[in-house]
Amino acid sequence: MEYSIEEIVDEILRCRNCTLYISKKNYVPGEGNENAQIMFIGEAPGREEDEQGKPFVGNAGKLLTSMIESVLGLSRKDVYITNILKCRPPNNRDPMEKEIDACFPYLVRQIEAIDPDVVVCLGRHSARVIFEHFQIPFRSITRDRGVLREKDVDGKKMRFMATYHPAAALYKPPLKEVIEEDFRKLTAVIKRKNRTLFDFFS
Repeated sequence: MEYSIEEIVDEILRCRNCTLYISKKNYVPGEGNENAQIMFIGEAPGREEDEQGKPFVGNAGKLLTSMIESVLGLSRKDVYITNILKCRPPNNRDPMEKEIDACFPYLVRQIEAIDPDVVVCLGRHSARVIFEHFQIPFRSITRDRGVLREKDVDGKKMRFMATYHPAAALYKPPLKEVIEEDFRKLTAVIKRKNRTLFDFFS
């Protein structure tokens, strides 16, 4: 059964599958273009996200938005941004496996509904969980970042990439250039997808 993003969001807003719904202020389902070519997936909402009910709106989110605009030449409304968890873990602790297990089916359905060309995993937690689900080998974020991996997902070729979480670049500024380097690899995918018939003869 296929679900629309609206239907998935409605389910998330009623979710009681783990205890995080008790401590959260707002659910953070995700936002952006429902037909996005690129889908960014982080680990879990932080304090600002919990306050606003929107993903990546704190300092790390501002950096992500800046790189989407400056490197990819897109705006936030052109991509889709979400997290594995839809509720903030207390004190921004790491997600527990039982919380990931409870929330992950929503993310799988979001990926199916949006059907992006590229899924970008932001940070090691996101990469580990998503790569494992799609049976993509993952050793560590430092060893596997920046590589576009192609998988057949329900008869369609989909690409996956892991890179550092933007929050890491706030603590280690040199990582910003590394993330931007990874993002530049996405521009080729976007341009190739958007080529017109005129481009082939020009």
